[in-house]
Amino acid sequence: MKIRIPGVCWLALGLGLLLVNVESSAQTKSVSILSYQTDESSVEMVDGIREVLKSAGFREGRNLKLRVVDAKGEPEQVQQLALEMIKGRPDVIVSLSLPATQAVVLHTKQIPVVFAGITDPVAGEVVTSMGPSGNNITGVSDALTLQKRVALLKQLFPKARRVGVLYNPSDPSSVAQVREFQENLSGSGLIAIELTVLRPLDVGSAARSLIEKVDVFQTLTDRTVNQGYASLVQVANDARIPLVGWDVSDVRAGAVAAVDLTDQDIGSAAGRLTLRILRGAKPGAIAPEIIANPPIYTNLQAALKQAVTFTPAFSKVARPLVQ
Repeated sequence: MKIRIPGVCWLALGLGLLLVNVESSAQTKSVSILSYQTDESSVEMVDGIREVLKSAGFREGRNLKLRVVDAKGEPEQVQQLALEMIKGRPDVIVSLSLPATQAVVLHTKQIPVVFAGITDPVAGEVVTSMGPSGNNITGVSDALTLQKRVALLKQLFPKARRVGVLYNPSDPSSVAQVREFQENLSGSGLIAIELTVLRPLDVGSAARSLIEKVDVFQTLTDRTVNQGYASLVQVANDARIPLVGWDVSDVRAGAVAAVDLTDQDIGSAAGRLTLRILRGAKPGAIAPEIIANPPIYTNLQAALKQAVTFTPAFSKVARPLVQ
């Protein structure tokens, strides 16, 4: 026997399904991510963005449409991809790197844009200042000043006075960085004890010559020193003199600590800005972010070898990379 359903019921059922579809569509958000090229840096930033959105309840394929594309390092390709992305009218475009951001902001003044992976967005002419833009652009800078690194030295070693620094005098960027470091030490109670090295093989012997002259070693971004880093770590361990690194790679290599912004940290910050916009905030009302309290990474094995004891308060905020 056939059961006949009145037309009114079919109408009600159809309207109900329509309302469900409309509600589902209204809840679904779309985020497009454009990178200039796929490398470890951009992959980690995307991971940071994904993790923040996932933690906030956004699930790809359910209530989030996430598209990630890269221009493979080609200037013409990044322009084309930016145009295609804009035509899709996502709720937010996240641009990783200066070239990707410049391409996006050139072609849209309406779709919210969150930039990441740019050290100086003002110099890059992405924004006119680090205040709220008043338009469709906001983002996060990956700038991390030497002041933060000097503050870490003071926090970890308040009684220290002499900071050993090795660098190659034939590298102009290293010379400039040492000068900037000296300037940032001014008024801190710390003084730099410098020694030059010309070859990676010289790093160990140079460090040994400073054992009686310094309270702590600080590494910058000198390529020669980085190539001889293992020997510097060995001297620090043998002499039980703390070695403070420049970034997380130094910490993994044996430095006791470093303040650094990883690419995932930058991606997470961009993800939080994206989330605010998805929830209704206007990008032009959000000032581009410079992370005020960058993470501190530590190597607990190195701390033991270099006679460093972290206070309970410091341990609570630090992120151990090596247990």
